[in-house]
Amino acid sequence: MMKKKICMLGAFAVGKTSLVRRFVHTIFSDVYETTVGVNIEKKVVVVGEEVVDLIIWDLHGEDDFQTVRMSYLRGASGCIYVVDGTRKTTFDVAAGLHEKACSAIGHIPAVFLINKSDLSESWEMNPDKFDPFKKIGYAFFETSAKTGANVEEAFQHLARLMVG
Repeated sequence: MMKKKICMLGAFAVGKTSLVRRFVHTIFSDVYETTVGVNIEKKVVVVGEEVVDLIIWDLHGEDDFQTVRMSYLRGASGCIYVVDGTRKTTFDVAAGLHEKACSAIGHIPAVFLINKSDLSESWEMNPDKFDPFKKIGYAFFETSAKTGANVEEAFQHLARLMVG
């Protein structure tokens, strides 16, 4: 069995933990819990003929008072950058984390999740901001940890890129 480490990165309260719970345990809770440091979850997926053990590192959110420790990224095979569609500033945080991660560990497979698609009528996102990342091949998924929309698809897409 192949093992692949995925790091979940994004601003404070974008839904990283909720997305991981939805993917690994197929559950959602409205109760907000701040991640302190890192939470680690596992899920086995099948990619083609390959059985892959995904080790998902849910890193604490970055904000004005706390930055992500780049040492957490060591050994990562892929990254998921999470943006809260209802808070446009969270895209800038994700883009900054992408830049820092690339500097720390190089370019590895990654996807961007625009979370909270169940609240799309409240979104502040300007999709044009995504264009530079799309032009260099990054996939964007509109997800909802609450409804489960595109969560499985996003993780499976990243798994295929990592095994690829």
